[in-house]
Amino acid sequence: MEDIGNLIAVHGLVLVFASVLLDQLGIPAPAIPALIVAGAFAADGRLSATQLFAVGVIATLIANCTWYFSGRHYGNRVIKTLCRVSLTPDTCVGKTQTLFERWGTSALLIANFLPGLSTVAPPLAGAIGVGWFRFLFFSTLGAFLWVGAGLGVGILFKEQIKQLLAMLERMGVVAVVVLVAVCVTYIGYKWWERHRFFSTLRMSRIGVDELYRLMDAGAVPVIVDVRSPTELALQPRRIPGAVHVPLHAIGQHARNLPRDREVVLYCTCPNEVSAAEAAKLLIDAGFKRVRPLYGGLDAWIAAGYTVEEH
Repeated sequence: MEDIGNLIAVHGLVLVFASVLLDQLGIPAPAIPALIVAGAFAADGRLSATQLFAVGVIATLIANCTWYFSGRHYGNRVIKTLCRVSLTPDTCVGKTQTLFERWGTSALLIANFLPGLSTVAPPLAGAIGVGWFRFLFFSTLGAFLWVGAGLGVGILFKEQIKQLLAMLERMGVVAVVVLVAVCVTYIGYKWWERHRFFSTLRMSRIGVDELYRLMDAGAVPVIVDVRSPTELALQPRRIPGAVHVPLHAIGQHARNLPRDREVVLYCTCPNEVSAAEAAKLLIDAGFKRVRPLYGGLDAWIAAGYTVEEH
């Protein structure tokens, strides 16, 4: 049976390619540890640093381009699907959109370094209409930086990594069990965080039919659109009479919202995450009658109710 060192030396390129590709496609895979260990073997001359770098970059670009064209073709739907299964639903879209709003396409240079964002950034770039050559240029530079950083750490700490691998080899089957247990524990912890996050946002929602009846009867609540500028670009329509206050600005605009009327907040994100977060902020600020719109703007449009352009 091959020891760990020989296994990595023989199959290192395949392991790096597979782990990076899966990781960038959004499937939990140890891409960074694979790059670091491969970098250590490259420093010893047992693997080619040039080949490792090329394989890592190619795998990253295959995944990124797949998501880019998915976003280009399916728009916001593919992003919502990703966020429904994301282990970090609270940051899945919001932080990625913030990066794009602050840095533009150059956000692709650092997206791979931020867990939860690397998978969302390419389809978002496609959905908001970033040009193909511009996307490919920045995505390639980002892949160079990310893969190079992973390999570089391995090269820098090659002695420590060799000692760690030797220890794992001595542990034999126990090492495999420990590594699997660590991976399962990590994924379980992230799912528990996801459940806890949604539990904190569990509150009474208002349905689109009830909101329409209130508006039709003249008892119009204050309707607040909490979408980011990027979300508005993806879906420029809104509920008639809605006031646009992005989630990040809810706190500073809370004093301008009337406290003697019901406040209904909506977004276009899965599970009304942004609307629920905004509602929680208003409740913490002393508002009593605050409800997110169940299904958000998508449910309103699907029901056939009137919308207007922003």
